[in-house]
Amino acid sequence: MIKIKDNYLKIVEWSEEDQCFVGTSPGLILGGVHGNNQRKVFDKLCKAIDEAIIALKKEGKPIPNQAIKNEYSGKIALRITPELHRSLAIKAIQRGESVNKYIEEALFKNIR
Repeated sequence: MIKIKDNYLKIVEWSEEDQCFVGTSPGLILGGVHGNNQRKVFDKLCKAIDEAIIALKKEGKPIPNQAIKNEYSGKIALRITPELHRSLAIKAIQRGESVNKYIEEALFKNIR
């Protein structure tokens, strides 16, 4: 049985600034939970999500959309300057790729 909390994005990552793991749930919890053990931070995050949902229901406030359940088309409309568009097209041509493929690879490299 899937619980509401299972539908929310849970991110646990190391923070160089805080020198600990930080767990967040974008769109649901402001701030996050912290700790030195990644698994314990995840567990605390799940509990914080439960508590946030309970509090919202108790206050009669709407529960935010569950981002993890969203379906994504793979299409993004992006507005850029003509100069940047031209530069991207030139780079793509030099690599023998489409502009779309060039941008996709650049974005993929940037999120790792």
